[in-house]
Amino acid sequence: MIVDDSMVARAVLSRIVESDRMFEIAAVAATAEDAIEALGTVKVDIIVLDLEMPGAGGLKMIPELLKAADGARVMIVSSLADDGAEQSVAALALGATDAMPKPGTGRFNGRFAEVLLGKLKSIGFAEPTRPLPEPIKLQGYGPLRAMAADPIGLLAIGASTGGIHAIASLFQALPARLGVPILVTQHLPPPFMSVFARQLGIAARREALVAEDGMRLLPDRIIIAPGDAHLSIEEGSGGHVVRLLRDAAPSGCLPSVDPMFASAGAEFGPAAVGVILTGMGKDGVEGARQLVARGGSVLAQDETSSAVWGMPRAVVEAGLACAVMPPEKMGRRIASRSGDMSCK
Repeated sequence: MIVDDSMVARAVLSRIVESDRMFEIAAVAATAEDAIEALGTVKVDIIVLDLEMPGAGGLKMIPELLKAADGARVMIVSSLADDGAEQSVAALALGATDAMPKPGTGRFNGRFAEVLLGKLKSIGFAEPTRPLPEPIKLQGYGPLRAMAADPIGLLAIGASTGGIHAIASLFQALPARLGVPILVTQHLPPPFMSVFARQLGIAARREALVAEDGMRLLPDRIIIAPGDAHLSIEEGSGGHVVRLLRDAAPSGCLPSVDPMFASAGAEFGPAAVGVILTGMGKDGVEGARQLVARGGSVLAQDETSSAVWGMPRAVVEAGLACAVMPPEKMGRRIASRSGDMSCK
C-alpha cells in the first residue's frame, strides 16, 4: 500500500514497486485516515508511508495503521526522513520498520529506486496477529523467580518496537546516579543510532554513547549497541570493556539482546540485572536464560504498558522473570538494589 497525498508521488512509487515482480500494489491512499479505512477490506504486507499529509499526518497515525494492518510493516518514505533525522527516530519509536528520504521531483529513479526496493525486500512479509493468541494462563504472572539480593553491578536493557518510549520511562524513574554501567540494545537501523544516543542521554541525564569495540564500562555511562553489531562485554586489564560481535544470534536479530544478556551474566553473575522491554518476537530469551543461570535477575515489562508484548512475554513464559511491571515501576525495584531510592 502506498500512502502519500501527492498524486505524482503515488504514481511514481507505484511504478517503482511494480517494476519488481516480487511486489504488487494492493491499494493507494492520500491520507493515513483513508489508509486505515482501506485496510478494513484489503490485506497488505508493507505500507509505504509519507509523514507530511493532510489530516493527522503520517507520524501520529503509525500506531493506528499498525493496528489496522494486522502484522504489516511500515516503511517511511518522506522528505522529513533523512538518515538520523528526529522525525525518522520518532517514526521508528512508534513502530515503523525503516525510513528513507523522498527525493525531489524528477529524482525518483536510479539510486533511489534501487535502495527502496532493497529495503522493501529486507522487510519481508506481514506477520498476522489476528486472531489474537490465548492469553498465557499464569496466576499473577507466576511462577516468578526470586530477585537476587546482591548490590547491582550492571544494568542491561533490551527492547524493540515501542522501546524508545519505554526506555525513556524507565530512566525517568531511576535515581540520578545509579553508580553502575548501563548497556542498551534497541532494535534500530544503524543510521538512527547517533540520534537515539543523543535523545537517550538527555532523557536519562547521563552520558550515552554508541558502542565501539574496546570502549570502557564506567558507572552511569550508557553504552548502546550499534545497529550492525551485538553488544557484549568482557574483562580487560583495566576493567570491563565492550566487545562487538557479528555472529548469527539465536533470534536472528542484529543487534540481538541475547549476547548482551549472556555476557552480562558471565561477567557480573548475581550482580547483573537484565530488563526486557516491549518488542516483537523472542529476542532476549536465550540470553536471559544464561543470565539467570549465573544468578542474575531479569525484569520484564507487563502486557498493558507494552506496545508489543512479544519479547517480554517470551521471557515470562520461559519462567525467567523475577518481576513483571511497567517501566516506571522498574526504576524503584532497580534502585532498591543500589541503595539509592531517590528516584525522580
